[in-house]
Amino acid sequence: MAAAAEVAGGAFKGLVNGVLRNYLRQREALERALLDDDEARHQHPAWWLKRLRRGYPDCWQQIVAFANRQPPMTLRVNQRRTSVAEYGRRLQSAGLLARPVGVASLVLARAVAVDALPGFADGLVSIQDAGAQRAAELLAPRAGQRVLDACAAPGGKTCHLLELADIELLALDVEESRVRKIRDNLRRLRLSATVVLADCRRTADWWDGRPFDAILADVPCSSSGVVRRHPDIKYLRRESDIRRFVHLQREIIDALWPLLKAGGRMLYATCSLFAEENAAQIDAFLFRQPAARRLIEERLLPEEEHDGFYYALLEKAA
Repeated sequence: MAAAAEVAGGAFKGLVNGVLRNYLRQREALERALLDDDEARHQHPAWWLKRLRRGYPDCWQQIVAFANRQPPMTLRVNQRRTSVAEYGRRLQSAGLLARPVGVASLVLARAVAVDALPGFADGLVSIQDAGAQRAAELLAPRAGQRVLDACAAPGGKTCHLLELADIELLALDVEESRVRKIRDNLRRLRLSATVVLADCRRTADWWDGRPFDAILADVPCSSSGVVRRHPDIKYLRRESDIRRFVHLQREIIDALWPLLKAGGRMLYATCSLFAEENAAQIDAFLFRQPAARRLIEERLLPEEEHDGFYYALLEKAA
């Protein structure tokens, strides 16, 4: 009521008061109706819930529960500049509690503004979900390799790849505003890469003809594995969007595969939970490309320490 009194000179105070009184009069009936409505109870669209039930019959409720929680704030320590243990001590000195998770990350006990993180502006640490960090870990670049990050913005995975090895990296994105974010992250972390504004599918526009040792194809997707970070996704997406994403993903990986060296590796990555964008997409690709071999397939469901991701590491026959 106090807030309503401050808006538009209090013009809506009576309306808000009436709505609240009406709720109190019908509280029991409204709450029973809420429990009978799947969408309201689970805070997900009906079509989304149907897909989760079909794909994950034994754990769909757990997936939904985590999707409705606050996400963790996870830090990726720049191991070129410091160690996880040392940065943990710096956090403790700053009065911030954190626990280690994964290879090079720390989960804060509570979220804080980035300027409260010791050395953030100097590139000691980045904000990146522990599940997202698996991309660079699985691709495992080696010193001297030529690597492509084909859908690179905002640059978290680009920078992580560069933190892991001295590589020649080309980062692409199709939007100027997103390309600026990649460059900003590289600058803060004091890392170097070639960043190009380009549609990765139109290889004639940007490829110099030299094959890549490794390619990261972190493709556009439904983002169904990260909705706790972007709750509006559940209501902005339509079920018909899945077909559009599947088509786009297919175009991307088919365009990038010829750019990979014999013996090279491509990591296909999504933050989706839907099979069409994940295992089914890769099964179809392997059918089209007999020279491709699936080395690793990793599916991460949303849980306390990470969001939902899918990874498939593919190798091209030598």
